[in-house]
Amino acid sequence: MNKLTAAKRAAILCGLVEGGSIRAVGRMTGADKDTVMQLLVEVGEFCSVYQDHMISNLKSTRVEADEIWSFVGAKAKSVTKSGQGDIWTWTALDADSKLMISWMVGQRSQAVASDFMQDVASRLANRVQLTTDGLTIYLPAVEKAFGWNGTDFAPLFKQYGTETGVSGRYGTHSVCTGADKVETMGRPNIAKVSTSYVERANLTMRMGMRRFTRLTNEFSKKAEKHAHAVSLHFTHYNYYRPHQTLTKAAKGIKTTPAMSPGLTDRVWTVENVLEKMEGMIGGDAS
Repeated sequence: MNKLTAAKRAAILCGLVEGGSIRAVGRMTGADKDTVMQLLVEVGEFCSVYQDHMISNLKSTRVEADEIWSFVGAKAKSVTKSGQGDIWTWTALDADSKLMISWMVGQRSQAVASDFMQDVASRLANRVQLTTDGLTIYLPAVEKAFGWNGTDFAPLFKQYGTETGVSGRYGTHSVCTGADKVETMGRPNIAKVSTSYVERANLTMRMGMRRFTRLTNEFSKKAEKHAHAVSLHFTHYNYYRPHQTLTKAAKGIKTTPAMSPGLTDRVWTVENVLEKMEGMIGGDAS
């Protein structure tokens, strides 16, 4: 990346975090697509390491967790080679600060669920109320990570029905007809059992990364590149995308999710990310 000016690198990152595809960002900035991909890999690796180091000892009170589907190379039914198939991004959000405290890219399996929940638990400084969707593999994962009754856990089980008279490309549409909040561990406040915030954050992922956009050819071709894009996205989400609700609570002062728990004292820019990456390479990770 030494051949690129700081301004060109910043322009490429701006294009990526605003939802541009690799080729589209290359066309907009005049960079080769391989150059764009190389910068994504370098910055994505930095973002993963930086946030793994910085997001810790959080005094959260409510955490919501969910998973969002995508695929690499081909959907599960169309796989032709090793490494292709469905891939899931597991996400855990602080419901108050809107900080994405943990994420993990992998399969929708018991092993990954356990690793994910252990990562969530390791970033918290105190007992929290935890809500997930109704996926059954969460319970053993939560118990393993927090210990029995080590958190106030209540999964949300949604019921779905068929919307009559409505059909589309994928057949008849399913609609949520109700939800059961189940006290499973500890003493959760049932009135605050919800996955709405993390589901909204997952929608932001799907809207903000071409790799998650349905019915396009911009899907990830390799799982590693998929993970780098996710790490970059969450640096953008946590550190330099002001959140409307937080900004309103701060009386108009632009506030990002990372500012609420004190991980930073200002709204970042892409230039800040590049400066910190260069500082880490040079031995200064502050």
